[in-house]
Amino acid sequence: MKDKENIILSVILVNYNGKDYISKCLDSIKESIQGIKSEIIVVDNHSTDGSAEILQKNHPDIRLLRNHKNLGFSKANNQGLRASSGNYILIINPDTRLYSNSIKKLLAEIKKSPDIGGVGPALINNKKDVQVSFGGRVNFFSEALKKTFLNRFYKYQLKKNGKKRDVEWLSAACFMSTQEVLKKAGMFDEKFFLYFEDIDLCKRIRKEGWRLVYQPEAKVFHEGGASTNKRKLNSRFYYRKSQLYFYRKHSPAFSFFLLQVFLSINFIFVLFQGFFKKNKNLNDRIRFFKLLT
Repeated sequence: MKDKENIILSVILVNYNGKDYISKCLDSIKESIQGIKSEIIVVDNHSTDGSAEILQKNHPDIRLLRNHKNLGFSKANNQGLRASSGNYILIINPDTRLYSNSIKKLLAEIKKSPDIGGVGPALINNKKDVQVSFGGRVNFFSEALKKTFLNRFYKYQLKKNGKKRDVEWLSAACFMSTQEVLKKAGMFDEKFFLYFEDIDLCKRIRKEGWRLVYQPEAKVFHEGGASTNKRKLNSRFYYRKSQLYFYRKHSPAFSFFLLQVFLSINFIFVLFQGFFKKNKNLNDRIRFFKLLT
């Protein structure tokens, strides 16, 4: 058992039915942390695909925390954070694989200045495209522009001109910070079950006076939506629920009102789509309406 006082880096993964990819992720992490006194903590959110049993059998060197139900991304990450001992924290999704020296490059960046509160790498998908894993202020107009036009432009720009920069938020698909920063910022807001929890956390980190840095010299392959793609409608519900909570918490009233109007129109479309497709998950679609009332 490792001496907790000597651990420099704690790597935290939240797993939910990640049988198809988590072992490859862990193998890449173990290779990347060679020479760094580290610990790996996996919080399993009641997986039903046998992935927790695979972890117990094939990765006895990790610390596995098994939950009796799916607590969501925020609660499970906080659970891992409370169990961690390292001064530096790497939060990473199990559907990722680290390129060589990525962790060391993130560590080198966050150590450069005491005013850096978080660092994120370039996330690369299976098409070799750079994902938009950071951004500026989030409101109704900025989100509308990003999803209709700017994301495609940003992806092109990131591929052509990957430079380091200060940003407003970083994706928790791979995010390095410190115990001090995360505790002072209040860790993850557990009212977010899934989605927007990273943007909310980053907003609070910046409010405490720290900078956030996108460092594309560190590269991480990211499958993206590997666990949520299996239940797209359910994940869409949680996305909208978190989006509404984020807007209530941080956005001006007018921006929140516009989001409600948009989601009301979207609900009508989704409802009729369910009728025409004779979808058996109509009750799940009705849940969208309850978000707006």
